[in-house]
Amino acid sequence: MVFILLLAYTLSFIDRMILSLLVTPVRAALDISDTQFSLLIGLAFALFYTLAGLPLAWIADRHNRRNLIVGGVTVWSFMTLLCGTATNYAGLFLARVGVGVGEATLSPAAYSMLSDYFPREKLARAIAVYSIGVPLGSGIALMLGALVIKAILAAPAIHLPLLGEVEAWRLTFAIVALPGLLLALLMFTVREPFRRGRAAETADPTSAQNFVAHVMRNKAALGCLFAGMSLIGMVMYGSIAWIPAFLARTYPISITDAGLWFGAIMAVCGAGGLLLGGFIADGMFSRGRSDAHIRTMRLSLLLGGPFLILTPLMPSSSLALALLAPGFLLITMHGVGSVALQLITPNEYRARITALYFFVVNLIGLGFGPTAIALVTDTVFRDDSALRYSIFIVSAVALPVAAIILTLGLAPYRRSLEKASLSTEAT
Repeated sequence: MVFILLLAYTLSFIDRMILSLLVTPVRAALDISDTQFSLLIGLAFALFYTLAGLPLAWIADRHNRRNLIVGGVTVWSFMTLLCGTATNYAGLFLARVGVGVGEATLSPAAYSMLSDYFPREKLARAIAVYSIGVPLGSGIALMLGALVIKAILAAPAIHLPLLGEVEAWRLTFAIVALPGLLLALLMFTVREPFRRGRAAETADPTSAQNFVAHVMRNKAALGCLFAGMSLIGMVMYGSIAWIPAFLARTYPISITDAGLWFGAIMAVCGAGGLLLGGFIADGMFSRGRSDAHIRTMRLSLLLGGPFLILTPLMPSSSLALALLAPGFLLITMHGVGSVALQLITPNEYRARITALYFFVVNLIGLGFGPTAIALVTDTVFRDDSALRYSIFIVSAVALPVAAIILTLGLAPYRRSLEKASLSTEAT
């Protein structure tokens, strides 16, 4: 079950991030700026991903989560396919909106299912394996995009039977969409788990009123967790979107080589960091540290943050890549934040609290991370070659503030976890 959900998450991030290395051909084909392109990567996807996530999570809390994911995989794969047919900016924008709506079904339902499959002392490792889909999917997307760029440079158009000449970047969307349609069938092999850790109160816990009351009772812990993760997300999504372009604009390295190297770092070091974070958090939690997951998140910033902040200032591409590897290995340990969320939430609220979490984190992180970097480049420096300084500024501000916020959230989180332990019945 974990492997199939991991595969779904990986494919979702391939579909989500494939645009990141198609900056040059898409900008040329649609005649758009860096800021307009950043909206396709970020806001077009994130806004509707987050808005659709809330009602879809309500469905996940009340009905079959597996079937909801099957429908979502089908929708986002089809909309990814449509991205390759767009002939103008508005068409591609709307297709990206569709991808976001489809992908909104996955993580709220998946986190809820994983929390029912695994005990609390093993949950961080299970969710860490599922979360590998983020760096793995993003890395594959970057590497695949690099290969597409090579194909474009060799042959600007590909001749297909019946369709005639098709630009290589358009064909990329079909290549990454088709596996998702096959995965939708594979999802039917996953069993819907029994719901554990239900709320002890007699009132209907699935009602919106009780969900809002739960959020308000835990507003301090949730606020710090959401704010810290949002700031980390700004840096992570901004890096994924712009680091290949930064490498190519700053150093004598091609965009294809930049994508291949950065994609490999994302896939290998990002996956390793998630697993490392899961083991560290589970170990501390088993030894009695109730706030182990928040401490692991803060540790990821203290260890990995300096590497990412200094990366764009390096004098050579080799040094920049050398800092990116440990930076991504350490910073991705923050992925255990989603586990912290599950531990303070009764079963009936888990999909919705996850959707609310993604609403805030993705709207700020994915919605504004790539755009914040692009706006600094376009409006402050007004020079494409200054992209490195834009990445540095956003990272140097966001990561230290995130570490401070998480530190302030340690005590409220411990109180929320204690309340959650008292309010749920053993099952």
